[in-house]
Amino acid sequence: MSDTFRPDLELIAQLIPQDSRVLDLGCGDGELLRRLIRKGCSGTGVEIEPSELVAALRSGVDVIDLDLNSQLNEFADDSYDVVVLSRTLQNVQKPRDVLEQISRIAVHCVVSMPNFTHWSSRARLLSGRMPMSKDLPYQWYETPNRHYTSLRDLERLFRSLDLRIDRRIPLNARGEAHVMGNLASNALASSAVYLLRANR
Repeated sequence: MSDTFRPDLELIAQLIPQDSRVLDLGCGDGELLRRLIRKGCSGTGVEIEPSELVAALRSGVDVIDLDLNSQLNEFADDSYDVVVLSRTLQNVQKPRDVLEQISRIAVHCVVSMPNFTHWSSRARLLSGRMPMSKDLPYQWYETPNRHYTSLRDLERLFRSLDLRIDRRIPLNARGEAHVMGNLASNALASSAVYLLRANR
């Protein structure tokens, strides 16, 4: 388990109201849920990576081994207040299907995503190299990422699913909130956090 709290997770924790019922999909070692429990929330983590699952269980987090690609229908409609997908959406087989499922499970969703069209990624591509950065630290042949997107395309997907963007927070390479316009963030934000509301 990490001794330091990731800055983007701190931001996500601040977005979630006290006493919320939270489902954290791809929860890792349960770091975010531990923080949320301390502020009065209750929650369940979902993790498929064995070492992370064991670490979460050992730290006292309620976590289940479940495949996000095929088993989210096991959760009932509106069974949680908030669903969190922190740096997970790009790893699933069908992001659109996962977003449809989470908007059924809770009205509010928090999604964070690396920006694959950050200026440094564009520069590496122009030099003939695949993108690598602090947010994308993998060689092309060992990356867990299946889907690459710009923030602009991600937001288009949200709109197509009738997910309203209540908050959009671009982050710099250190994971800190950084004020910038929509067009600028598509090239300058290293990642972004979205607070979404399902229109239903």
